Amino acid sequence: MHGYGATSMTGTLRRVLVRPPLAEDAAHWRKYGWRAAPDYAAAATEHEVLCGILEEAGAEVIVSRHDPGNPDAIYVFDPVLVGQEGAVLLRPGKEARRSEPGALAPALEAAGVPVAARVFEPALVEGGDTLWLDDETLLVGIGYRTNTAALAALEAAFPGVEVLAFDLPHWNGRDEVLHLLSFISPLDVDLALVYPRLAPVRLLQVLAERGVRVVEVPDDEFETQGPNVLALGPRRALALEGSPETRRRMERAGVDVVVYRGDEISRKGDGGPTCLTRPLLRA
Repeated sequence: MHGYGATSMTGTLRRVLVRPPLAEDAAHWRKYGWRAAPDYAAAATEHEVLCGILEEAGAEVIVSRHDPGNPDAIYVFDPVLVGQEGAVLLRPGKEARRSEPGALAPALEAAGVPVAARVFEPALVEGGDTLWLDDETLLVGIGYRTNTAALAALEAAFPGVEVLAFDLPHWNGRDEVLHLLSFISPLDVDLALVYPRLAPVRLLQVLAERGVRVVEVPDDEFETQGPNVLALGPRRALALEGSPETRRRMERAGVDVVVYRGDEISRKGDGGPTCLTRPLLRA
């Protein structure tokens, strides 16, 4: 078995890439649109705890320290996808993040993950706008960070995969990120966590057609990143603390939930546990 391949969102997490906060990052928080300056020491501690949770769940944690001075680089889900042939380097819609895919390539190759494809201009695509419904179906959100040219690029990068597109809502505009995964997180092959008020109707219809049951996030827990959880395996979820009703609803649906504190690494930069991790291998 290769040490890579993650065309599932809910298979057991075996290998995962992370990028810890670096001391050089904090000074550039305004440039990258963070809500406040991160406290480096506190952020580093939160990230270490997060890595410990991933390891306790059985995942090998691969650490990269690419792109120093870029606080967004801790959100390693966005610059790359990892399929059965290796890594697909994306082209982020956020211009300040365009250096991340290339900067990440050496760490991927050092981890034994070859670069299989790259996305080029005019396509724009961020990992947060992609969701593997199954091994042969990739859902893509079209919005301010991912454009329609990405569809052909992803079809070329993943031959034989059906790419389904959904228009994302304007929400608060181009300066505040709203990814597809901002309002949906798969929990198992037949279960997903969704904030339905932002979900495209056609997306909800596709879930129903595929037999995917929905756990709804309440209105007052969307802003606390309730919909953004990482599946550690089928019905095993890692969530940012602070969305207690969402957690209760997941648990009632048979999901085992672990929470982490992310005041520095999640709340200030608007990135939850999915954003902070790039699965390299799921089984």
